[in-house]
Amino acid sequence: MKQCLFSLISVVFLAACQSEPTPVKAPVQVFDAEQYLGKWYEVLRMPHGFEENLIAVSAEYRLNGDGSLEVTNRGWHVNDNEWQTAIGRAEPVENLTAAYQVTFFWPFYGGYYVSWLDPDYQLAMVTSDSHDYFWLLSRTPAVAQSDIDFALAKAKQWGFDIDQMIQVEHPAELR
Repeated sequence: MKQCLFSLISVVFLAACQSEPTPVKAPVQVFDAEQYLGKWYEVLRMPHGFEENLIAVSAEYRLNGDGSLEVTNRGWHVNDNEWQTAIGRAEPVENLTAAYQVTFFWPFYGGYYVSWLDPDYQLAMVTSDSHDYFWLLSRTPAVAQSDIDFALAKAKQWGFDIDQMIQVEHPAELR
């Protein structure tokens, strides 16, 4: 029984380890982590279970002393009528700018790549290691339709199924 349990734990740990990151879209080449810090609002996303039924979603990034980022994701769950918060850690990927391995549940990590960023750090597109994850983030909850259209065109160009994209609501009473 102990042998079986140890084998199962070993398989879980090995599955959680990733050798080299494999971004869907290469991250931006010029990136200042300190300018990226602060609050971002989620504008578009691919659907996935951990954000199901969430609106008014935001992410806040803080720099840790070791160069990693603390990430606080927050969203209003429409069925439970309450805020849900998840706090994670993003560790920089060596030899890549704007690339992190993020965990909200150690030892499981996922890729986080700032794949497009406007020069003023007001809009960002984030991808991961598969076409299952895409986010358009903004410093403000309201974004021009032209910016959303631009993000959708980029996402399509990068191979994402834009018909699945969710535009995140940000009701004034939840800001």
